[in-house]
Amino acid sequence: MYPHVVRRGTGQWGRRELLKAAWVGPAAAAAAVRSKAGGQAPDSPASLEEAAAEAYRAGFSAPPLERVRIGFVGVGLQGGIHVRNFLGLEGVDVVAVCDIDEPRAEEVASWVVEAGGAPPLLYTRGETDFKRLCERDDVDLVFNATPWRWHVPVCVEAMETGKHTAVEVPAATTLEGCWRLVETAERTARHCVMMENCNYGRSEMMVLNMVRQGLLGDLLHGEAAYIHDLRSIKFSDANEGLWRRRHSVERNANLYPTHGLGPVAQCMDINRGDCFDYLVSLSSPARGLAKYAAKRFGADDPRARVRYALGDMNSSLVRTRRGRSILLQHDTTTPRPYSRLNLVQGTRGVFAGFPDRIFIEGEAEGEDWSDVEPYRERFEHPLWSEQADNAEGAGHGGMDYLEDYRLVRCLLEGTPTDMDVYDAAALSAPVELSELSVARGSEPVEFPDFTRGAYRTRPPLGIVA
Repeated sequence: MYPHVVRRGTGQWGRRELLKAAWVGPAAAAAAVRSKAGGQAPDSPASLEEAAAEAYRAGFSAPPLERVRIGFVGVGLQGGIHVRNFLGLEGVDVVAVCDIDEPRAEEVASWVVEAGGAPPLLYTRGETDFKRLCERDDVDLVFNATPWRWHVPVCVEAMETGKHTAVEVPAATTLEGCWRLVETAERTARHCVMMENCNYGRSEMMVLNMVRQGLLGDLLHGEAAYIHDLRSIKFSDANEGLWRRRHSVERNANLYPTHGLGPVAQCMDINRGDCFDYLVSLSSPARGLAKYAAKRFGADDPRARVRYALGDMNSSLVRTRRGRSILLQHDTTTPRPYSRLNLVQGTRGVFAGFPDRIFIEGEAEGEDWSDVEPYRERFEHPLWSEQADNAEGAGHGGMDYLEDYRLVRCLLEGTPTDMDVYDAAALSAPVELSELSVARGSEPVEFPDFTRGAYRTRPPLGIVA
């Protein structure tokens, strides 16, 4: 049964929580019936399934692949960036392309041919044509770069048909979606990787190296954000403008938590020694989108008269089970310079991003920030040292290339992926958790433990290369 989402400190459940508590898979329901009837046979299908799930939670790795044969679902702007990256990696074949925009699918397929590959088969018969792609037996990985509402359905279909899957962020926008990804991955023994590119940013990986080598001391606090003026994109007639504004109309939440939260969570060993515990959240008034629309289109334009639910600034506080704190913010509707905050505070010092700066007790003068460049020479992450030339010119400063490179290496070598389905779920969960907390007057809301306790013994992510 799905763990419940409750008001911390109370026994009261809302309608959503009751629905989630009632939603169980057939195997779990059967196990519950057998348990009430007097126990469960040790070799029953349910007990074997749970044993497999426990092994998966301990650190799943799949048999190594000779080549990674990829089918792409969604090849718009970000999906296209990934196609370009994969075409430059050894051991990769792009064998299928699915998109509702047939001319775009044909354009991307031409890149594959230009790179020396066989023409990929196209799937352009509407929104659910990804199902035909997933039925193929010559696809190892389904790469999902669709609008948010299709993230879970495409990933589940891929895993149910025996494929590994990788998905753009957030992996899910509801808690039910998070649990569907987790339970499907465990049951099918397939990878489900959320492609959080910011975990591979040059500064973010340097900070991870600093943390692993103890430069900052014991970690206490982090600050993470997605502060990005997306007003013009939300009112665009193309690409994300076709769907992203609708979420701002319908939901008052942190709609995009993973870019800032991912690197901080990685430093704090979330799901690998620590676990998110609970969250409290509040939102400012919603003013930015309506004012922008009125100025750009006129006060009587329907886009200016819409009642937007999304508060311009959402601020959440997250506590981990080891007592650490994280400030998590979201603002995509006001005129403000881009920032992910990227602050990690320890007992010996602190690193902060945007702009990068550092303070280490005993190494800094007075109370002033220090230049980070001398530290970069000492703590540059080996992945960046080795791959910087290859990543140059790739999307988002090279981080997109590095996350694609690492995914392929793990699949070819048969090792656990850097991020797994539990990270995908935990980093995406703040979308609905923040929405619930805001709606309840900033009451604390508990995080599900998607690892079901396995976080206590799972080893921390190493300094991967």
